[in-house]
This record gives sequence, C-alpha cells and structure tokens, in this order.
Amino acid sequence: MEWLNELLAGQEIAGSILKIVIVIAVGVAIGKLKIKGLSLGVTWTLFIGIAFAHFGMQANHTILNVFKEFGLILFVYSVGMQVGPGFFATFKKGGIRLNLLASGIVVLGCVVTYAIYLYSHTPISTMVGIMSGAVTNTPGLGAAQQANFDITGIDNPDISAGYAIAYPLAVIGTILTMLFFHYIFRINTAKEENEAAVSTHKQENSTRLLSLKVTNKALHGLKVSEVHDLIRRDFVISRIRFADGTVKMVGAETVLSLDDDLFVVTSAETAPGIIAFIGEEVHVNWDESSDRFVSRNIVITKPEINGKTLPQLRLRSIGVNVTRINRIGIDLVASPVLQLQVGDTVTVVGAERSVEVVAGKLGNSFKRLNHPNLFQIFAGITIGIILGSIPIWFPGIPQPVKLGLAGGPLIVAILLSRFGPRLKIVTYTTESATLMLREIGIALFLAGVGLSVGGDFIETVMNGGYKWIGYGIMITVIPLLIMGIIARKAYKMNYFTLCGLMAGAMTDAPALAIVNEMSSNDTHAVSYAAVYPLTMFLRVLFAQLMILTIV
Repeated sequence: MEWLNELLAGQEIAGSILKIVIVIAVGVAIGKLKIKGLSLGVTWTLFIGIAFAHFGMQANHTILNVFKEFGLILFVYSVGMQVGPGFFATFKKGGIRLNLLASGIVVLGCVVTYAIYLYSHTPISTMVGIMSGAVTNTPGLGAAQQANFDITGIDNPDISAGYAIAYPLAVIGTILTMLFFHYIFRINTAKEENEAAVSTHKQENSTRLLSLKVTNKALHGLKVSEVHDLIRRDFVISRIRFADGTVKMVGAETVLSLDDDLFVVTSAETAPGIIAFIGEEVHVNWDESSDRFVSRNIVITKPEINGKTLPQLRLRSIGVNVTRINRIGIDLVASPVLQLQVGDTVTVVGAERSVEVVAGKLGNSFKRLNHPNLFQIFAGITIGIILGSIPIWFPGIPQPVKLGLAGGPLIVAILLSRFGPRLKIVTYTTESATLMLREIGIALFLAGVGLSVGGDFIETVMNGGYKWIGYGIMITVIPLLIMGIIARKAYKMNYFTLCGLMAGAMTDAPALAIVNEMSSNDTHAVSYAAVYPLTMFLRVLFAQLMILTIV
C-alpha cells in the first residue's frame, strides 16, 4: 500500500487530480443533505478542500490553478449561455437600477475597508487582500498584488493570506445574508418564484391568441397586407372564417369583410390595440371548424436555418402559416424580422401534407439537437479569454485593468447566445448539457480554492488572522444589508432577483449555486449576469486604486 500513500501524499499529476475528484465527490455527496429544507449544495466542496489541505492532502499548485480557473470559466460561460437570450430584455426593464445597486455594494465595501484601515492601522495592502477575499474576487486579488509589487518591488504575502482567510467566510456571509432576508422579509418562495416567472414572461413579449370579429367598417375590403401597413404592430392573422362558415388560411392578399372571424396571434402588450382596431373578441373553436388544417409544433434542427427570418423561408408558398415561435420556454410572435435559431419550436398551421414538407425543411430531428456544439463552446471560451486579457489603461494608474478569466467569457457567452444567429452561429445547447457544464465548472473551482488556501488556513487564523476574519465579515455583510434593504423596501425587488444581484455584486459564484438549489427559474441567474461584468471591472479597478493611492 506504499504506492497509495505516495499517491495521496505526493503532488504528482495523478495524485493531484485524484485529490480534486475526491474532494468534489465528497463535497457533492454532503451537499445533498438538507437542514430545514436548505442545503449548501456544491459549496461544501470548498470546505472539504480546506479540510483535506489542512490535514496534509495538498495538491500541486500549478495543477490546482489550472483546474480552478478553467472551472470558473466553464461556470460563468454556461451561465452566460443560459441567460443570454433574456439578458438584454431584463437589462432594458431594470438593468440600470440593478447595476446602480450593485455599484453601491462595491463602493460601500471600499468605504468599510478604508474605515477598518483607519481604525485598526492594518496595512492597506493587507486590507485590500482581505477585501478581495471578502467579495470572493480573485482578479481583484491579482490586481492588488501586481499594483503593490510595482510600488514596493516585493511580493507581500499578507495580501494573499488576507484573501485566503476572508474568502471561505465571505461565501457563508453572502449566503447567510440571503437567508436572513428570507427570514426578516417572510419570503414565500413559491409566490416569489411565480412572480419572477410572470415578470420574465412579460419581458419576453409573450404571445396572446385572439379570436376577433371584424366590426371596423374601415377594414371592409382591405387586404391583410394593407391592414398590417395600417396597424404597424407585430401580429399574425392565421385563419379566417367567412360568414358562410368556410375556414381558410390567410395570406397577404386575403381580403377582409365585415363580420369575418379572424384567428390572430400577437403579443400580450399589443393585444389591446389589435382588439380596438379590428373588432370584438368572440369564441370560435378553430379546431372543430378547420377539418382541412392541422396545427403542429416543429423544432428547428437544421443549422442552415439558423439566423434566417420567416420571409426568407417562404413557408407561405408551401401553404402553411407560422403563428408563433417558442424559444427557451417563451412564446414569441412570429414577426417577419425575428431571426430563427436552432432549437426554436415553431407552430405551423396548414394542410397535413404541407406541414410535413415544412417539417422536413426545418429539420424536426431531436437526435440532431442532442449532439453538442463543442466547436462553438470552445471557440466562444477562446474569444472570452482573449477579451478578458485585454489591458484597459486609465490615466494616472501604472497598471492596466482587465476583465479577467471570468468577466471575458461571461460577456462573450451572453453576446453569442443573443446575437449568434445573426452571424449564422449555432449556439443551441441542450439544457442538460448546459447544467452539466455549469455544475462541473463550479465544483472544479471550489475544490481548487479549498485545496489552495486550506494548508495555511488554521495557522494564519491562530497567529492573529482571526481579526481579519471579523474584518472580512464586515466588508461582506454591511454593504449587502444596506443595499439589500433598499432594493427590497424601496424598489420592491423580487427575492430571487435580489439574490442574483447580491451574488453578482460580490462576484460570488458559490452563492449563485446556492440560489440554483432554491429556485427552478433563471431570474437570479439573469440578474447575476446583468451586474457581473460591471462589478468585476469595478472590483479590479478599486483594488488597484486603493493600493496605488493610499500605500
């Protein structure tokens, strides 16, 4: 068994990888345990890593850094791909407010750090290290170390020591603050989830199906194309029932008459205006009155369809109408300018033979969807790493600011998932594949952090570092409490949106993982992604500024 002891005690490649996977396995297993319905989930991996390192089961630091950073990249990239389609809609609805609140958390953290520096006379370089750990911001730590070296010419170990001591309890502090708000605000989880889902549905311009009788005399004798020109809104007239009971598909040249019944698909926001313009709502069972037509959902799986619009496909020439499009669970109006994506489900109406032709044209092959688009994933990560490494110079600051290995991939993932179809890039990934990438990424990251800082953790705490723990908790909790109460009380912010805001403002991936366990929707992930890029930039900038201006 000597070989096994060498494997566990040594720092060779095989032994290091073995320790990482054991830490993850144990952490995930313990994370399944719940106390009063709550669990730390995959965050247990961090604490298991610290325990392993403390008892001598340390891994090679180079290997740990590779796994840790790559895990973080996988996590933030999968989050970006997950929330990207709804990111910009959310940003327009409340993103400015979210980023102002997140910036307030960042600024308050710097204020608390400076106040502790004045009170305790702890060197500012150490305090910035504690602050970076207290907000779980590794790029900020690196920026502070580089800025300190540029000024003094030496590496200050207290910066990384302060980070290591503050980091684990910062994760707990953020999570406990979320749970504290859950308690004091008497959060009804089901109610908050439902409100978040309704809000997201509204933001995504959800569809409404209408049966309308033409009562507006001004429309009598007009073609459908002319009605579109008059209303200038996104809506689709799918079928028409004439006064004699005949039902037909509607085309651009279809002429409307008074008392015709129309089947209209439009957005919930536009529906009142459409009703007021065309006529009164009536009850029509279109399935019973449309014996010649069938309605079917068809999934787009052919890559060549990606990025095309409905007019480009000329589906009406085949004899079908597209009434609506479902994307990531949200129904969208079949607008002429809407670009289709692989993975979209389109609802088509027409003769059965025509519908079959359209199914062949669009793909409708679930087997093809299950094949992962690995090239697009790793190409996106490549671009993200390059973006995160670009130096951004500011006047008076000797060192450049960078978005880092987390900020760059996150931004690229959001942009690709939203605008990829315009570039003919297939970004679709199955929900299970995205979830797998996300969970593997955060597990690797937490295991790497735990094994990296665990070796000196207890010793540093016993040698006076316990004070740094208190400083770190103050830097973590005070800004979150102040801005969290403002967000909830003044702006009536949804609880899960607030949790995502706090996790993003603290650049705290483990906290986001906890909210993933609590909620089945993506509201928290969207708000996390909305504030993360700006927060990351400010954290890195302020860490350097505090070193350069106070030392």
